[in-house]
Amino acid sequence: MAEAPTDAVLPILVKIQEGIAALRAEVGQFRQDDRAEHERMESLIRKQRRDAAGRLVMMRATASDFDERVSEVEERIAALEARTT
Repeated sequence: MAEAPTDAVLPILVKIQEGIAALRAEVGQFRQDDRAEHERMESLIRKQRRDAAGRLVMMRATASDFDERVSEVEERIAALEARTT
């Protein structure tokens, strides 16, 4: 046991204050990291939407071209059938 009584309240409060300051710094860093990750995901989502829209346009163009070619073949077949009958 110590010879003279000591006041432990002040050191305890200082440690608590240091812990709170460290926690605030960690929370601030977490928020920055979280914002950066959120912005990265939003950017990726926008890119994927643009890519999907582009694929949709390409699919429609391909389907339209295919339909046009099938129609041409059908017309040729009809013309050939008309000649032979």
